[in-house]
Amino acid sequence: MRLLFTVIFSIIFFLNSVAQGDLMIFPKRLVFEGTQKRAQTLYLSNNGNEIETYRVSYLEIRMGSKGQFETIKLPDPGQRFASPYLRFYPRTITLAPNEAQVVKVQLTKTNELKPGEYRSHLYFRAVPETKSDQKNKETNDKKGFDISLTPVYGVSIANIIQIGEPEVDVSLSDLNFEVLKNNVPIISMNFNRQGKYSVYGNFRVYHTSKKGKETEVAVMKGFAVYVPSATRKVRVKLNTSKDVDYSSGLLKVIHTSHAEGEIYATELLNLKSS
Repeated sequence: MRLLFTVIFSIIFFLNSVAQGDLMIFPKRLVFEGTQKRAQTLYLSNNGNEIETYRVSYLEIRMGSKGQFETIKLPDPGQRFASPYLRFYPRTITLAPNEAQVVKVQLTKTNELKPGEYRSHLYFRAVPETKSDQKNKETNDKKGFDISLTPVYGVSIANIIQIGEPEVDVSLSDLNFEVLKNNVPIISMNFNRQGKYSVYGNFRVYHTSKKGKETEVAVMKGFAVYVPSATRKVRVKLNTSKDVDYSSGLLKVIHTSHAEGEIYATELLNLKSS
């Protein structure tokens, strides 16, 4: 049964997963839309060659204007934490190489939830191997004083609760094209969010030549602007190809839902006037 689960997980996690070190997690975020669905599942897999242990807890995070994360203790104006209304298990996970496991997240205290969005981040922190540390210490004691640094990494998954009708609007602004000194083409822009909900999905960039030929030159999946952030500044490296001439034509940016069934925003940039 465990082997079957591992095989199934290996197939699905590539579709919408996040990785840090040897830990793979599917999906990238959990979203509770209303209170009808009270439980959701995260799938974890250890793709490394060593046994790994992870401690699980919640972090409260602020998103900066460039997409950077900062841990906070108190919510910013317009921000609500989801952790008081969620519980999860297990809290400690040990995975052998190529082993997979699930983490259950449940919605609680639903009668206390008011309309709006709540967000916290479920944090998986790698725990250094105690036995290895002890062995290193014994070796160092024999050789004399030494310093051993053990890297500790973690990955966080947004857990979002949305109560009420969605209220959100997305727009793109301040598009700019430039070529860096190493001849790398870059497009920069602002993603603007208005409303009570966060926005997450994909965006793609297309180049249209003078003759009307359209070529995809960039894609970013899992892009998010979290409440209460209103703007996220982005710089994207564009693909280089002999078939694409960035000295003329148009660049088109499309921001869509994750499944790409809904277009949130579209903007054009005339390269002649950029």
